[in-house]
Amino acid sequence: MKRKSRYFLTKSEVEKLINQAETGKNNERNKCMILICYFHGLRVSELLSLRLSDFDMKSKVLYVNRLKNGFSSTHPLSPRAVSALNRWLVVRNKNTQNADSPYLFPSQSGKMLSRQTIYLLIQRYGKQANLGIDVHPHMLRHACGFELANKGMDTRLIQDYLGHRNISHTVRYTASNPERFRNICW
Repeated sequence: MKRKSRYFLTKSEVEKLINQAETGKNNERNKCMILICYFHGLRVSELLSLRLSDFDMKSKVLYVNRLKNGFSSTHPLSPRAVSALNRWLVVRNKNTQNADSPYLFPSQSGKMLSRQTIYLLIQRYGKQANLGIDVHPHMLRHACGFELANKGMDTRLIQDYLGHRNISHTVRYTASNPERFRNICW
């Protein structure tokens, strides 16, 4: 059976990925990575370069250092993300090899995880969840943009949240959302 090609995931498909991440090796880390990537619309490189110092758990905020000349910003952390982070940090800090690493998601040697690791994880979880499409990590960033549009967020707000310098990169999310016509009365 030929797998369908699409460049984003729906909210329910993301939840299926998260459910798959809850089982198996490194489940706390993998679930946390997917949640943070999706909730904050991160690129893989932005996710992998996250440092412990980018989080203020007391204030429940994340500093997002955007790449590709994007606008960096500070995002609030949802209760679900805080919970996943707390669970991951307990596991992370038990591993003495990478406890001193500045990275939130260090490799076994304490260095930054590889992009390939994330691609293979997301691809495997997509297959295990029987999504019927070829899944890759950037689909989580697009899923974030579409979910924000589906919630009725303004295009400029989505632009700022995703760190886009050019709004033409953002309108793809709002242009395809039928909810934007909901308040038009005839």
